[in-house]
Amino acid sequence: MNHEQTGAQLLVQSFVDNDVEYVFGYPGGAVLPLYDAFYDAPFKHILTRHEQGAIHAAEGYARSSGKAGVVVLTSGPGATNAVTGITDAYCDSLPLVVITGQVHQQGIGLDAFQEADLISLTAPITKHNYQIRSVEEIPRVINEAFHVATTGRKGPVVIDFPKDIGISKARGPLQTEMNLPGYTLAPDVHVETVHKLANLLAQAQRPLLLAGAGINHSQSNGLLTRFAEKHHLPVVTTLLGLGAVPYDSPLFLGMGGMHGSYAANMALSESDCVINFGSRFDDRLIGDTAAFQQNKQIVHIDIDQSELNKVIQADLAIHGDVRSVLTQLLDLPCSVDCSWTEICIERHQQYPFKYRQAETFIRPQHVVELIGRFTDEAVVATDVGQHQMWTAQYYPFKKAQLITSGGLGTMGYGIPAAIGAQLGAPDQMVVAIVGDGGFQMTNQEMAILNEYQLPVKIIMLNNGTLGMVKQWQHKFHGQRYSASVFSGQPDFQMLSNAYGVKPYLITQQQALEATLYEALAYQGPAFIEIRISPDEMVVPMVPSGKPNHEVEGYE
Repeated sequence: MNHEQTGAQLLVQSFVDNDVEYVFGYPGGAVLPLYDAFYDAPFKHILTRHEQGAIHAAEGYARSSGKAGVVVLTSGPGATNAVTGITDAYCDSLPLVVITGQVHQQGIGLDAFQEADLISLTAPITKHNYQIRSVEEIPRVINEAFHVATTGRKGPVVIDFPKDIGISKARGPLQTEMNLPGYTLAPDVHVETVHKLANLLAQAQRPLLLAGAGINHSQSNGLLTRFAEKHHLPVVTTLLGLGAVPYDSPLFLGMGGMHGSYAANMALSESDCVINFGSRFDDRLIGDTAAFQQNKQIVHIDIDQSELNKVIQADLAIHGDVRSVLTQLLDLPCSVDCSWTEICIERHQQYPFKYRQAETFIRPQHVVELIGRFTDEAVVATDVGQHQMWTAQYYPFKKAQLITSGGLGTMGYGIPAAIGAQLGAPDQMVVAIVGDGGFQMTNQEMAILNEYQLPVKIIMLNNGTLGMVKQWQHKFHGQRYSASVFSGQPDFQMLSNAYGVKPYLITQQQALEATLYEALAYQGPAFIEIRISPDEMVVPMVPSGKPNHEVEGYE
């Protein structure tokens, strides 16, 4: 590297050295030196319309491309507006490198204009964070940030970048070699440990495979499917594990947990040996942990040692890569009783997700089924709420193609995440399924669709309410709908037109199939508003904190 480069130029070069393709961001005073260097940079900068949009777009890009999403934001409010998205990425193990502008070094700690202590703010929600203190350390810090973000359990790394560093030049040799003495990756899993797992499985009468996001993150979908088929084992996934095995596999019982299938939840409750591949045993999956642990052996495999024995005490806790464990398991002989699997399959056939079709009004479940029929393995981004659960229940996921906010449940996620996903996978169809609540949090990012002619299809299920909030008020708060029904909404068709995105409006069941097919086949970006009933519920449901077998609404 040229030692005469400024800190901003060194940052650009470090991005290039780490194969950065896109930077999502929003400029401001503290990062103007960086943006001046971006003017001649070989990578593209995507100007989002809000900092939260930049983070979620980077998350979508990371999911669809498999690379780290890169974000650059200015100091103070620019950086604090990103805290929600950084937390979201931390919860869902998504690799981000986030550069936050900072005031001049001499102003740090003096309450300078737009100063915020990002190191303290982001310490609990990042894998690691830095504050640059010298120009010479920029290459090393950037290299370390990408390494930390993209290895082990992936996650966000924040780099606080004082303004004077951007305009200063190096005074000594540049640091390029990484120095991470405290950062260690998961060890190789010994074959003896895998033999213990196989023995537990062989002794089980009612074994079950539980697939979490770790399967999708490690691209172990094919391995898990082969292992399940080899031993005729039933499989349940978490929300972020959808696609771990194809939806049409007879061994797939569906998503488990609060809005999971009857077969999945009964299998979680009645199994005597659960092998958990890369799931956190989240409370939305396992409501009553004490009831869940009764009368069963539990094997937990996770790349993050801190997740082991955190929620559920495992009989065999394995710190390692699920891909490595599955690879070894496939080579081991293992005899498994298959009669239990037939019971699970029969339950799944007897109690599928179902709804009654209506002649006049539109059922959202039917909408999602049609999207699945018309899109052929699209990348599907969702916002958070009822539509998210209907998507999880009714979209035919064949592989890791769901982009959604799982651990944090962030409204406003869907549209910017879909934009980032389309940039990360330009040859794939990307569909965003959103509700009218979350849509109004980040719909300004639709401007990017027209600007870059990204053919994202946004499908808004409009029920005029905060649907999931209203559903809980209906069930648990005596139908007192406090602040969950919109008294008025904008004309979404005009709004879409204003952003140069082709609008469609569907209000009648008779027009649904033809109009939806036409809209999804449109070559450019499109916005499809579909009016649904404000009283539609997501069923089945396991009430919060209840054991999995107390699933309601499946009849």
